[in-house]
Amino acid sequence: MTLSLPRSTKLGVLGAALAYTAAGFGTLTLPTVAEARDTGPFYTAELAQPASETTVIAGGVAWKCQDTTCVASKGTSRPMRMCRELQRDLGEVVAFTTKGEQLEESRLEKCNR
Repeated sequence: MTLSLPRSTKLGVLGAALAYTAAGFGTLTLPTVAEARDTGPFYTAELAQPASETTVIAGGVAWKCQDTTCVASKGTSRPMRMCRELQRDLGEVVAFTTKGEQLEESRLEKCNR
């Protein structure tokens, strides 16, 4: 007993396999839609006194400062730690915002200790 398919069936199976492969490869190589990203700063801090430097590394991120305002991109530490690290380098922090959310007054006091 021979298990053989007719020639037309073989060609159909081959065509389906090629189409499936091409579709899978095409899906993998198509450009994806880029994630919308907010280009603004992740952290914003207002200092009591103007910053002594324009660029400071605190909490593992680079802070860009102008007068009493400092901004930075997202770091790996919690907001409270970021605030404390910045306070150690630049002095009293009067306001600290993470992704648009203000640090509570009681936590800001702890940041400045």
